[in-house]
Amino acid sequence: MDLMFKKVDFHCKDNNSAHHTSEITVDQLIVRRGQSFLLTFHLPRPFNPHQDQLLLTALTGTRSSEERGTLSVFGIPEDAMPRSLEAKAVWRAELHNTSDLSVGRVTLAVTPPADSPVGKYFLTMKKSKEEASFGSLVVLFNPWCSDDCVFMIDEDERQEYVMNEQGIIYKGTDIYITSIAWDFGQFEEDVVDICLKLLDVNPKNLRDPADDVSARCNPIYVSRVVSAMINSYDDRGVLVGSWGDNFRNGVLPSRWNGSVTILQLWHQYNCHPVKYGQCWVFAGVMCTVMRCLGIPCRVVTNYQSAHDTNKSLTIDIFHSDHGVKTKKTKDSVWNYHVWVEAWMKRPDLNKDGSYDGWQVLDPTPQERSKGVFCCGPASVIAIKNGDTHLKYDVPFVFAEVNADCIDWLITANGSKETLWSDTKRIGQHISTKSVGSSMRRTITDSYKHREGTTSERATFKHAITREYSREGHVRKEVTEAEGGVREEMNEVEGPADGVIPPREVSMRIKEKRFEGNLRGLELKYCGGWQASGIPLYWPSWPLGGSGATVHWSYQGGLEDFVHFCQREPEHTNFISLLLVSKPMNGKDINLNLVLHSMDQMARPLFINISIQAMRYTGTPAEHILTEVREKMLQPGQNLSIPILIPFSMYGKHMVYCDSLKVSAIATDKMDPKQVYLTESNIVVQDPPLSITVLGQATQYRELTVDVTFLNPLSETLKNCTITVSGSGLIKRVIEGRIGALRQGQNVRFRILFAPYKAGLKTLLANFDCPTFRDIKSSCTIDVKPHRPFYY
Repeated sequence: MDLMFKKVDFHCKDNNSAHHTSEITVDQLIVRRGQSFLLTFHLPRPFNPHQDQLLLTALTGTRSSEERGTLSVFGIPEDAMPRSLEAKAVWRAELHNTSDLSVGRVTLAVTPPADSPVGKYFLTMKKSKEEASFGSLVVLFNPWCSDDCVFMIDEDERQEYVMNEQGIIYKGTDIYITSIAWDFGQFEEDVVDICLKLLDVNPKNLRDPADDVSARCNPIYVSRVVSAMINSYDDRGVLVGSWGDNFRNGVLPSRWNGSVTILQLWHQYNCHPVKYGQCWVFAGVMCTVMRCLGIPCRVVTNYQSAHDTNKSLTIDIFHSDHGVKTKKTKDSVWNYHVWVEAWMKRPDLNKDGSYDGWQVLDPTPQERSKGVFCCGPASVIAIKNGDTHLKYDVPFVFAEVNADCIDWLITANGSKETLWSDTKRIGQHISTKSVGSSMRRTITDSYKHREGTTSERATFKHAITREYSREGHVRKEVTEAEGGVREEMNEVEGPADGVIPPREVSMRIKEKRFEGNLRGLELKYCGGWQASGIPLYWPSWPLGGSGATVHWSYQGGLEDFVHFCQREPEHTNFISLLLVSKPMNGKDINLNLVLHSMDQMARPLFINISIQAMRYTGTPAEHILTEVREKMLQPGQNLSIPILIPFSMYGKHMVYCDSLKVSAIATDKMDPKQVYLTESNIVVQDPPLSITVLGQATQYRELTVDVTFLNPLSETLKNCTITVSGSGLIKRVIEGRIGALRQGQNVRFRILFAPYKAGLKTLLANFDCPTFRDIKSSCTIDVKPHRPFYY
């Protein structure tokens, strides 16, 4: 025992700084695999490397073994280590030049291999038959190491996708994209221990802990486990999902501002699921866990996201003859859906690296994958290529971004008629936060070829012919003879602000061919939508009959746009919805239904107008209004019909809903086969919640912040609360109960706190009452580092 240590220095501060883990802690050694760290042993006598030995052991999990890569014996000298010939994940050590062997101070540079399982390791020193424990450490994935499967070459991307504790999640609709700040907080207190606990309570570990811990060397395996454990449907997962209006005994999904509180509650209550989450909450929490474990990760939002339940790669949408959606089906189209992407190599798909890079992972419980509610990792490259035969869950994600939609009209007698087959509706403006800024980045091109191009259609045909499991389902083909619409469009996706450039249109309807050229859109600046930088658009076109027109309308009055079209000489009429003013929650909403005639004769129309409160999953929650009008459309003229949606009718439904769907169907009384449909999803904007920072923010010094809200209604708001949080700024959520807020009254909620981390931090505020649920605001605070005074 003469060489047993007197003490061991883990150099936590220096090691953790070198391994990019000092944001987690400087009191516990946390390192990244494939990168060396220093350990200093203080021995009772001088150390002679030619005669003496230092034998160390690192082990993780139960039933650890060298063959599984969960136990490694290493030290000085290297050739003296007793080691199995089948040993995996072998640790290495070498003498460091800071050693002073003459006084028994031995500093080793220890390197866990780049393929070692991640997790908590226990360290021992061996001498003859004696063995003594000298501590533990945590090993994480290492995107800075070129030998690690999660290696990311760009430092700016590593800072964004591993180190950034704050982010942005996009919501809304494809015509009105909104965003919320999200506090990932992956380096907050206890989060790393919670993430390791999450791995330890997963069902695979409970069935075979030795195999499970050994497999944690592989980010593919780990990410799949995390995807399953974020939801609670098969295991002791983190979150319970709820998409209705019953959130009893839990927290509304819209209330959450970040991941840390959710993970802490789950851990605090012995891994009991937290209520409640929806897709962006599931994704936000998963991003936190992945970044904490060292796997580069980002949150992604897909607009017009298809949920294909039978792997047909098509979605059926049913409309009644008065405009509303009807006949519930298992397939659906969500206004938006949020998942994550993780960066890793995929040698399981191809050894040449052709499927490496971003992989889709979706913790929201939608469909089972190999019997478990999880999804991915699905290679984004495989999705774009239509390689639906590859694992994991590529067909499902391919459908989410590129399925074909078939719209059906259900008549009063129950019969159904195909309206059109839309190849372009699904997968719009796939968005994520930009690296190093708060700008939105559109990544649609990484998921699919430009809509309407020959490459996109060829990829779709390739996808539906792959040998993926169809479970007895046959893809529904809608031929032109059956009334399907086939479109070819040379489309170029617009810039991040959503402006759509001119495009050419070619459409076939019921074997009658229409060819037109939408030469462009000229917008007259009137200080409306253009001033806000939020252009809104949606397609509308006639259904059935022999004529067809495609028109993109924008938010604003009729005077805000001028369209130019080349048309066939036969009649081609169109219908569209225009917002008169920006829709604000708490105010009445005004729209214009505009019908335009290119006919040579007047046409009497039945017009059915329907308004529904919608959940973001595409499910109607409440029918608000139905109107039936009869109008005469004069030849060559516009017919403008005002639509008023009073706040008194829609306000109460917005508590649990995300948008209003306004639908209008116009039927030609002279020719009932001439049917025109237009729809728009209206997202109402919440009243503003303001944050004002008073003074310069400095680490450990008190800072004052005001949060203010003005009641915009002509009635009193009751049971009002304001909550404030932010990683690096406030350790625990601060909540203030405001009580009642009278008409026109302004409330100021002042908080004082001392930021405990330096750098750019995000403060998040939330205002809530029964009338306005969870109005959010955020601001970035630049916290200067603490500089102590010396006397």
